[in-house]
Amino acid sequence: MANLSRVFCVSLLCLVVLWEGGSLGTHSSTDNGGCPCPDPDHCKVISSPPRKEVFGFWVGSTVWKHFDWTRITTIVMFHRHDSQLMCYAHARGVRVVSMGVFPAGSLSNVTARSAWIMARVNETMEEHLDGINIDIEYPLNKSEAHLLTDLVAETTKAFHTAIPNSQVTFDVAWSPDCIDERCYDYKGIAEASDFVFIMAYSEQSQIYGPCIAMANAPYNKTVKGIQGYLALGIPSDKLVLGVAWDGVDYVCLNISKDNVCYIEHVPFRGAPCSDAPAKERTYSFIQTKLLDSTTGRLYNATYASPYYNYKVTSDVIGQIRQVWYDDVESLTLRYEYAKHVNLHGVGMWTVDSLNYSQTPVAENQTRAMWEAIDKFLH
Repeated sequence: MANLSRVFCVSLLCLVVLWEGGSLGTHSSTDNGGCPCPDPDHCKVISSPPRKEVFGFWVGSTVWKHFDWTRITTIVMFHRHDSQLMCYAHARGVRVVSMGVFPAGSLSNVTARSAWIMARVNETMEEHLDGINIDIEYPLNKSEAHLLTDLVAETTKAFHTAIPNSQVTFDVAWSPDCIDERCYDYKGIAEASDFVFIMAYSEQSQIYGPCIAMANAPYNKTVKGIQGYLALGIPSDKLVLGVAWDGVDYVCLNISKDNVCYIEHVPFRGAPCSDAPAKERTYSFIQTKLLDSTTGRLYNATYASPYYNYKVTSDVIGQIRQVWYDDVESLTLRYEYAKHVNLHGVGMWTVDSLNYSQTPVAENQTRAMWEAIDKFLH
């Protein structure tokens, strides 16, 4: 099979990407060209008309056949690839993209940037994927922000040139206001990519007030963050609202009679307190523990988030923990808001988090979580 090469320029450096046979972006050939799918067409890059996004992160569970493939549009394979998942998704018109992380110390190195981009493009082609989701969350001051924007622009240009119809996205903090010292050029990044995914969760990564357990994604903060991005002049159709299908589990050092849970002071990036001591819990775990909680499901109207307390006797006798999470009721409000401001999509961290065991109770809970997305879609 003859080698085909294409040369394209990225910033100051020209990259040469080599691939074998087939048409650009199809990754297929008459002899399957290494395609792991029974149908070679399922190794082609997904090309679809404009549609609302439902953008989910997969972290490696083996139950992916039970995801709701009628609603999801893009799956991000979080630091793990599965060719069978790719084939299954492509057969249903769902994009599958990889996760990309670039080291902070190399941002100013044009050669290192270009080599990383070339490696990601080649990996995407070899794995028959549809693009890349860039997840960079390190501190950056405003004088360095243009370097990150350049990286995103170079990546998008390279992918779109080498793989037509590919998708390049970037994960942003819940707010553009230098959250966790991430002082990025968010408007520039949005312009340089296909869209940005707003990680509207872990919103207590920096706590400046009382050091207490709070909602993982308070509704008022989430709305403020979205409005912040819109105020920068980023079009709504460049924004996807990411919500949490998991929750946070805090140890209460002390708890008041009205269920205020005081937590350990753990500083984070300039803030005296943070959610760092909390454990991330799946929705499946949260629903199971709720059955044994000491309070039952409680609801904070200000945050528009449910929570509950439970006791742990295995580690410390009588230790009280408090779990904050989102469920169908609270997520519906967020999906409705995303629709109200005409965002490009919604998404979740993570699709694995639900209980796919197919017991009657689990099936009902899982179906309800997927169906809640219709508040955005319809």
